[in-house]
Amino acid sequence: MEKYKISDSKLVSLYKLGSEEAFEQLLNRHKSRVFTTIYLIVKDNYVAEDLLQETFIKAIRTIKEGRYNEEGKFLPWILRIAHNLAIDNFRKEKRYPTVVLEDGSSVFNTLQFAEDSIESAQIKQDTHVKLRQLIDELPDAQREVLVMRHYMDMSFQEISENTGVSINTALGRMRYALINLRKKMKQYNIAYDQNIYPR
Repeated sequence: MEKYKISDSKLVSLYKLGSEEAFEQLLNRHKSRVFTTIYLIVKDNYVAEDLLQETFIKAIRTIKEGRYNEEGKFLPWILRIAHNLAIDNFRKEKRYPTVVLEDGSSVFNTLQFAEDSIESAQIKQDTHVKLRQLIDELPDAQREVLVMRHYMDMSFQEISENTGVSINTALGRMRYALINLRKKMKQYNIAYDQNIYPR
């Protein structure tokens, strides 16, 4: 228990001065909490292990480059890194969710192509790629909720717990994300059908 008498901020300071053991103590102190945060999002042990390593590597790099300034708040800071990496992992994966817009219509209602058409399959894939790009353009808070809800099938209760905001705030962000996404889709004529998306 001796090591727990040293604060996180003191350990960070010692690490900055070259003490590898100080960072090892930080790692041992917080890795289970960081792992749990990642696992609750990705729900895969192997992916969570990889992202755990990536989280601490990113933390090391940030501290060594002198960009760490969360004095006394190491745990919330590293949990945020872990959370962001887990979300990014989902955005990079080739997952094709059915995003339902705020009026109840599906983004891909107009994309029910015949299975045997290679050209149609390519159009569908291209559209999914474009959709992911449009999602990436959303404000961070809106994108985060949309990815967690549609790509990761998380409930608004889970989203609320993972992002530290109320369920109402999460619902509001989701609503604005879908409104903004719909505007972007109209702009790029993605899956646009006036019967589904009236002007």
